[in-house]
Amino acid sequence: MSDQNKSAPVTLAFHFTPVGERATGTSEKNPHRKATWDTADTVERLRTEFGDRVDAVNVYAGEQTVRVDRDSIVEVCSFLKKECGFNYLADMGGSDRFTETDRYEVFYNLVSIQGGKRLRVAAFVDESDLTIDSVTSVYRAANWNERECFDMFGIRFTGHPDMRRMFMPEDFEYHPLRKEFPLLGVPGSLPLPPQTPQGELTMDPFAAAHGSKPVKSYQEEAESNEAED
Repeated sequence: MSDQNKSAPVTLAFHFTPVGERATGTSEKNPHRKATWDTADTVERLRTEFGDRVDAVNVYAGEQTVRVDRDSIVEVCSFLKKECGFNYLADMGGSDRFTETDRYEVFYNLVSIQGGKRLRVAAFVDESDLTIDSVTSVYRAANWNERECFDMFGIRFTGHPDMRRMFMPEDFEYHPLRKEFPLLGVPGSLPLPPQTPQGELTMDPFAAAHGSKPVKSYQEEAESNEAED
């Protein structure tokens, strides 16, 4: 193929919010902005109702996150549900910010179905007191989400009706989504079934990655390729 017939590389358009530039909330700044993110009126109602218990309002790409005082989370969620129409908890979870103070964040993605709006609420939890009130009294759907957050980060939700691990065994000593947890796990922390029927428990699920040869999970006899007479 000659150079004249070769097509020039196509560069796809990519829209993003540059680091350090604060979003203004206009569609010109962020072409992906959704009308459901326009919750400035709700944020103002929260500021009026809770005052300095609203710690901060962060805006990224036009989407607002309201960070509130940890001890006010149930009251805030109740106000948003009863007074502002945010009657659906779409998702909630945690994150490890790996900071000296207020290391963990618990976030709540709320939806007003009738109003067609979305709002993210968040609260910091310090490592010295890994507790926050459960919002299951406001949103029953928070039950399993809070259990998963406890399982993965070790954050306990006060008032939860069944505060136990979601995925890991009850006697597991670690919380896998913390930043210090190794990507390949902790050898010996979670014994797994043997690789062979007569084998011993598997103490390291990533044995090859740690320098030892794993046992083959099965042994099959070689099949004959000769056709039957």
